[in-house]
Amino acid sequence: MDSQQTGRLYGVGVGPGDPELLTLKARRVIEACDVVAHMAKRGSVGVARRIVEPYLREHHVEVALAYPITTEETDHPAGYEGALREFYDEAAATLASHLDEGRDVAMLCEGDPFFYGSYMYVHERLADRYPTEVIPGVTSFSAAAAAAGTPLVRRDQTLTVLPGTLAPEELTARLRTSDAAVVLKLGRTFESVRAAAQAAGVDERGIYVERASSERERVARLEDVDAGSVPYMSLLLLPGAERRKAETSGEQGGAARETDGEGRDRGGRDPSGGADANGRPARGSVAIVGLGPGAREWMTPEARAELEAAEELVGYGPYLERVPVRPGQRRHSSDNRVEAQRARHALELAAAGARVAVVSSGDPGIFAMASAVLEQLEQADPGLDVEVRVVPGLSAMQAAAARAGAPLGHDFCVISLSDRLKPWSVIERRLDAAGAADLALALYNPASRTRREQLERAHAVLLRHRDSSTPVVDMRTLLIVGSSQTRTIARNGNPPLLYTPRSYPG
Repeated sequence: MDSQQTGRLYGVGVGPGDPELLTLKARRVIEACDVVAHMAKRGSVGVARRIVEPYLREHHVEVALAYPITTEETDHPAGYEGALREFYDEAAATLASHLDEGRDVAMLCEGDPFFYGSYMYVHERLADRYPTEVIPGVTSFSAAAAAAGTPLVRRDQTLTVLPGTLAPEELTARLRTSDAAVVLKLGRTFESVRAAAQAAGVDERGIYVERASSERERVARLEDVDAGSVPYMSLLLLPGAERRKAETSGEQGGAARETDGEGRDRGGRDPSGGADANGRPARGSVAIVGLGPGAREWMTPEARAELEAAEELVGYGPYLERVPVRPGQRRHSSDNRVEAQRARHALELAAAGARVAVVSSGDPGIFAMASAVLEQLEQADPGLDVEVRVVPGLSAMQAAAARAGAPLGHDFCVISLSDRLKPWSVIERRLDAAGAADLALALYNPASRTRREQLERAHAVLLRHRDSSTPVVDMRTLLIVGSSQTRTIARNGNPPLLYTPRSYPG
């Protein structure tokens, strides 16, 4: 259809609630359009309609679009998502009928149309067929910050906007790593959002705002909110910590240092050296963090959060290089053969009040730093008041097995061939037992520049129990040896796939 003969579609952001926060352009477009469309719960007047009521005119044709809501039951064969798609299809068709008649249509949207706005779904269905224009609006969190009287971010801080519908563990991880955050879509998600803020340690600066800029606006501390009274039109603000210039006196000869509102420097460190108000050392922590087997996308959100929140990073040099540099953090790199010293150093830093992350490749509990730290913790002074936790990571054997197929699909055994911390006689006895039990094996540390013969010895031991045709996967630093049941699937020129069936012959 010739676009010159159709009407024009406007997506109009009407702001968070106060009619006076409507932009001049939004008001002009609404008053000039032939049709004003708005969405609402069935049988009620929507928020957007109430906001623009002072600007509606007699010539306007109003189109109320009643949407399905998540608290209602639906008999739609595709469930709620299917019902919602059907609703937007029908809404787009309704507006298209007016546009085809040459009428200009203003579709109202609370806040901003392209910021979690309902208009965007109609836009996707009509923008390629009709001339469209989007009028931005004031967002809910902008109004909420104004209502709370608090800046959200300062200087180089970053702001994260999150929906409350995220999985609790993901929400917790993101809140831990954010300078400042806004959590939208509360209502029934409020309790899980508050729990995530508490788990992330940011709940004390949480500010709850509901119906910002409207006559029913409410601002409260997060801890004071009754979960049963929280409406959907509410959000949580987590402002960035205030940072100010703290000038030391000329008599002390000190230089200016940028601090947060609690007197800590940009790295989060208390200038008193990690002491509380009574001069006692603040309680530090050690997180032993698994980086995963290599690729950054295989690192867990929890691991990223711990690394970004740490004040001190401790680890083997090449592993530390995999962690992005963050201003304010200090790095303590060491050789791979000094695990005990590295673990003691991490505990000493934490004992002084620091938040420490000890990095490990793969999973820290598999031939890695978790055991080393816990061993040193056991030998430490019983009065040491340090929190220690292990943050798991994707292990090398899992990653290697996935590349090969599923060679560890049945019972399997994991053995390190390194004889640096245990005698070869123990390794050989375990290899012999695993071979006799017909277990698939993941062999860590198969060889090094100075240690070549162990792999040959392991090969000889396993040949006592395995046919020479047994599949073996070489992943540079890890070997996977199949059981007698491990099978190979040829794939027409593509790399073969290995798998070990979950069943075993009787």
